[in-house]
Amino acid sequence: MTTAEPASQPSASDGGFDLGALLAERGAERYELHARYLNHQLPRMLHTIGFDKVYERAEGAYFWDADGNDYLDMLAGFGVMGLGRHHPVVRKALHDVLDAQLADLTRFDCQPLPGLLAERLLAHSPHLDRVFFGNSGTEAVETALKFARFVTGRPRVLYCAHAFHGLTTGSLSVNGEPGFRDGFAPLLPDTAVPLGDLDALARELKRGDVAALIVEPIQGKGVHEAPPGYLPAAQELLHRHKALLIADEVQTGLGRTGDFYAYQHEEGVEPDLVCVAKALSGGYVPVGATLGKDWIFKKVYSSMDRVLVHSASFGSNAQAMAAGLAVLSVMENEQIVAGVRATGELLRSRLAALIDKYEMLADVRGRGLMIGIEFGRPQSLKLRSRWAMLQAARKGLFAQMVVVPLLKRHRILTQVSSDHLEVIKLIPPLIVGEREVDRFVDAFTAVMDDAHSGGGLVWDFGKTLVKQAVANR
Repeated sequence: MTTAEPASQPSASDGGFDLGALLAERGAERYELHARYLNHQLPRMLHTIGFDKVYERAEGAYFWDADGNDYLDMLAGFGVMGLGRHHPVVRKALHDVLDAQLADLTRFDCQPLPGLLAERLLAHSPHLDRVFFGNSGTEAVETALKFARFVTGRPRVLYCAHAFHGLTTGSLSVNGEPGFRDGFAPLLPDTAVPLGDLDALARELKRGDVAALIVEPIQGKGVHEAPPGYLPAAQELLHRHKALLIADEVQTGLGRTGDFYAYQHEEGVEPDLVCVAKALSGGYVPVGATLGKDWIFKKVYSSMDRVLVHSASFGSNAQAMAAGLAVLSVMENEQIVAGVRATGELLRSRLAALIDKYEMLADVRGRGLMIGIEFGRPQSLKLRSRWAMLQAARKGLFAQMVVVPLLKRHRILTQVSSDHLEVIKLIPPLIVGEREVDRFVDAFTAVMDDAHSGGGLVWDFGKTLVKQAVANR
């Protein structure tokens, strides 16, 4: 009996697909292609604020342009690049899993990689028992919402004001930013409660129709941490009323805040469901995971007839699972979480020391490498009038005025935490160290010096933003 030889792979020379040649030929059209075929407002926005860079390659916490200039990444792709770009261990795992030619996604077998990754993930949450793998953070949230509503038999989900849990219809229902929700109703039955307000939570629970509260232990929009004692007290209230606690750790999980999960900073907090995604694959492959208690999964998947009652076509695919296993291995072997605690404290403390120096620097907060820098109304008359002009045009413009020179003058990529907020959020790759802290603090100090001088690039750009904001009204 003979075994069939695998089919030979096409090459560029015999008419096969050549990605390198395609990029060399058409790569310079990137902004035009996006404007024509994708979201046309994105290139327009990037051109307006001067973010229309062309990055040629990336490694670790840095990008490089065609001229060889390096750019420090303090954004990590909105948190997905937890280990920086192109980590060699994760890259090798992906090459290995492709070379293995696994019988992936047959849908009628049980491959080993999903079980192995679930086992490794659950080791960091010993009170949880099972995992569902999807493809993104919003899918992880959708899974948690579905499971909570099913097992409790209740329709309503509570969330915290200013929360962000995703943009698909279910997760949009628990999104605390009206700008994202406008025009997409009707959504799921939901109610917002203030983060930290136990009385408001108790009032809603007394109505008897609440399935769960979903909460970010540290909110991504504005970088607001749940007050000390809130999570354990909320958990006790929820369980007393037969409702569930869902922890959204999509951005805060996997070491971001200096513990594996952010909820672990509070003693005794054991969420019924935990959502993770973003950094789980090292930024290579879309992946999401919902971790939960055994009884929840057994009630959802209560019989063989319900085996596919919740599933995802690409969920548990071999590439995502291999990447996840590699990421967890790197985190353990390179002691990533301990490094985050040390580097995060160094960065936060050095920035906090600047508050007394700059009157427009109001607060520095956060945990680990999730830091919010908030700006506020200055006291001096000259700066106060300029601040008032910006606020009248659009709240959040000053933070944008800081972000732009950080990139254009100092080659550091950051983001404004949310629309209409005077907050910059720092979520760099978890591998950054003292060198990157020095570079960022030095650049930030230079930009703040410029802003407080009342002139220079910061205020020149502010005039451009004001005109743009007024034109868009």
